Amino acid sequence: MDYLPIFLDVRARPCLVVGGGSVAARKLALLRRAGASAVVVAPTLVDELQALAGEVELRQRPFMDSDLDGMTLVIAATDDAAVNAQVAALAKVRGLPVNVVDTPTLCSFIMPAVVDRSPVIAAVSSSGRAPVLTRLLRARLETLIPTAYGRLAELVGGVRGRVRERISDPIARRRFWEDTLQGPVAELALSGQQERAQQLLQRLLERVGPSTGVGEVYLVGAGPGDPDLLTFRALRLLQQADVVIYDRLVAPEILDLVRREAQRIDAGKRASQHTLPQEDINALLVRLAREGKRVLRLKGGDPFMFGRGGEEIATLAAQGIPFQVVPGVTAASGCAAYAGIPLTHRDHAQLCVFVTGHLKDGSVDLPWPQLVALGGTLVVYMGLGALTAICDALIAHGRDATTPAAAIAQGTTLRQRVVIATLADLAHRAQDLDGPALIIVGGVVGLHEALAWFAPQTPDASA
Repeated sequence: MDYLPIFLDVRARPCLVVGGGSVAARKLALLRRAGASAVVVAPTLVDELQALAGEVELRQRPFMDSDLDGMTLVIAATDDAAVNAQVAALAKVRGLPVNVVDTPTLCSFIMPAVVDRSPVIAAVSSSGRAPVLTRLLRARLETLIPTAYGRLAELVGGVRGRVRERISDPIARRRFWEDTLQGPVAELALSGQQERAQQLLQRLLERVGPSTGVGEVYLVGAGPGDPDLLTFRALRLLQQADVVIYDRLVAPEILDLVRREAQRIDAGKRASQHTLPQEDINALLVRLAREGKRVLRLKGGDPFMFGRGGEEIATLAAQGIPFQVVPGVTAASGCAAYAGIPLTHRDHAQLCVFVTGHLKDGSVDLPWPQLVALGGTLVVYMGLGALTAICDALIAHGRDATTPAAAIAQGTTLRQRVVIATLADLAHRAQDLDGPALIIVGGVVGLHEALAWFAPQTPDASA
């Protein structure tokens, strides 16, 4: 992050605005809405500011160093770059937070676009780089956050202390609030029925008993990498899980969506190198669930497509642990789509076969004659480490060496790289690829040049 997002209490605190124009007036209005005791200094003041005489301290003269005395923060909003720079320098010497309008390089803090549903406040910033984009995002949030959310927050704030006394366990307390804020109490408050909402909330609180029983495990597909490909259910569960156990194939951008208070455990599974062996992962899921936690097992792609999800839920079922499965966009469909390679095509492939590039014992002993005889499109998961052996075996069993083939590394992400070659030379041309990769073999790969649409970076010279 370029800036640490914080909300500052300036109620009854002196805050200085240097500038007397319309921009200064807008910044002053924000400070006053936050309850600040504002001071304005400028040689000339627009009528809007003049009208505030008696309500705001107006110093109609040039800025002086002494104007900073006793201030909590400073905003420079003049049309004179030299004055703005002077204000910023003097404020920083005193350790005062300073904002210079439209000059991020001089700022120690920035003023975000605000969606005010007090006491709920949403702030949006582009770190000063794209103010118009910030305003557009704020406008979108204005439509998504009803004004009634302020009433709901007031209702919750009024009973928060009682809820803490009644429910001592922090996990149980958080679940109570999650259920309350997504159920009938919230609906009543949002529709203006505050008294009924309060009565229902009190009844729910009186019924709360000690937390018993086991938690639940969510087996969730994270998709191939692009966080926009997550399902709505996956995103919701990411935000309510107590513990997230994730694999190497899960993109960092998706892990950023996990609830910040949740515990994160890296299962770190790589070919033949497991931070946690599968048996230990299975046992960990059971143990955490029996502690009453909501455990989210996060897997790249789809958990049932070479993700060993079946092994994990078999253990859960045998131990009587509740679970649910959330499918994800599998790497084959996601990476192929982002590479402009349709897996099936009326003129090139009427079938598609998925295989894994390494088996449980680390070998690549696949049914090569059958795979070659089937033709169509062959998709190999986790095949980069054995790519030479895979290509040689296909050719040795009769697949044409000139068959188009592709290797897609870190597909659907901004780091995606696509290498297009023939089956005979794919291994050589893809030798510098790194990270999760998918291999596609078949005539459909020849459509890449015409259908490629996603170009996150300069194409590799070998592609």
